[in-house]
Amino acid sequence: MKNIQKIIILIITISFLSCNSATNRTAKIEKSELAKYENIFKDLKIYLAKEDGKLWNHQLYGPLFFINQDDRTIIANEKDTKGILTKNGEIYTGILPNEINIANTAFDWNGKRWTMVMLPLPKDYYERLNLLTHELFHRIQPEIGFANLHQKSCSHLDNIDGRVYLKLELEALKKALTTTNENQQKEHIKNALLFRAYRHQLFSNAKENENLLELNEGLAEYTGTTLSARNDENLKKHYIQAIERLYENPTFVSSFAYRTIPIYGYFMKQNDKTWNLKISEKTNLTNFIYEHFNISIPEHLKDTVLEIRKIYNYTQINDFETKRDRKQKELLAKLDEIFQENPILVIPFQNMNISYNPSNLIPYRDLGTVYPNLRITDDWGILTVEKGALVGKNWGKVIVSEPIKTEEKIIEGNGWKLELTNDWELVKVKENYTLKKK
Repeated sequence: MKNIQKIIILIITISFLSCNSATNRTAKIEKSELAKYENIFKDLKIYLAKEDGKLWNHQLYGPLFFINQDDRTIIANEKDTKGILTKNGEIYTGILPNEINIANTAFDWNGKRWTMVMLPLPKDYYERLNLLTHELFHRIQPEIGFANLHQKSCSHLDNIDGRVYLKLELEALKKALTTTNENQQKEHIKNALLFRAYRHQLFSNAKENENLLELNEGLAEYTGTTLSARNDENLKKHYIQAIERLYENPTFVSSFAYRTIPIYGYFMKQNDKTWNLKISEKTNLTNFIYEHFNISIPEHLKDTVLEIRKIYNYTQINDFETKRDRKQKELLAKLDEIFQENPILVIPFQNMNISYNPSNLIPYRDLGTVYPNLRITDDWGILTVEKGALVGKNWGKVIVSEPIKTEEKIIEGNGWKLELTNDWELVKVKENYTLKKK
């Protein structure tokens, strides 16, 4: 009996210490951090109230929360409708459910459409405003006519010619940003669009596939940069630096649109401040930009491109991309070993939700895209990947290397972990594996 009493006392003590620890953690956040985020929300609301929805004829400010990636703590500007968020001063805090992926995104949750932004926020005021207004645009997309933007693969931008002619387009835009001579500026913009047109000639469906990402992320980043409160000189510097940072990315397939449309939009805004209100999800932005700048594609486009490309560091760009291409072929051989020569686990999507880093994707032959890091939640559970997973090109499945460890509902492989729900199980089909509902 005394032992039982000791156990009960121990349990109560542990519970008290746990509660006390949680209270201290909340109090610590409240004292050292929450006032800072209160001010960020307040300043953002005041700034966007002054903007008054002019850019999109729609108010950008709305339900917004910041998320700590380590402990999933939410710091929000509004309450939810189910009571998960608790008022803490002028803001609301809570814990994001484990089944929801953490990302900079917009999504429907607990009765509202939210903008989620990962912490830490940029320390620089202009960068922070850029990020927040970019993500707030994603929240209002369905309401302003951009609801059905289904991303398609831009794998051609991992091809040597795709990368070379994207870089040439961006180099021409850089020159347009650095000149004050109006005629020279127009010439550089025209040449940028000729490089774009040639790239689209080289790869079938490139124009349409690029357009979907430019309508989605391109317009969001145009919103972010336009509303970043930078003056004109600093905005142009930002665009040039952003292009240089893009070149450091291992791939351009999901990140190019963050650079192209904001810059074209900047130049279109010089003589048409409301150009963006004249487009919809059905607009092909390339055609729209051609028309805006009165660009005609020459009959012998290739000859023209071969002549003008020397102005934009073609030799240096081509040398770099030739070396990179050799390394990419070595990488593809390693991926072949993982996904084609050895046993694999093939997981079909049911109701998939995915978060990933768009800057390091690897188009893989004609089979899909390799995501070095991702987190997927689905009916079957949660998949976390740190060393690469192949998502099928039709978004019907994800493939990882073979399982090497199984413990109850936790399955692990080289660089990945799968937490299964109770009604799903791992099954072997010949030399490979899949998941099956019980």
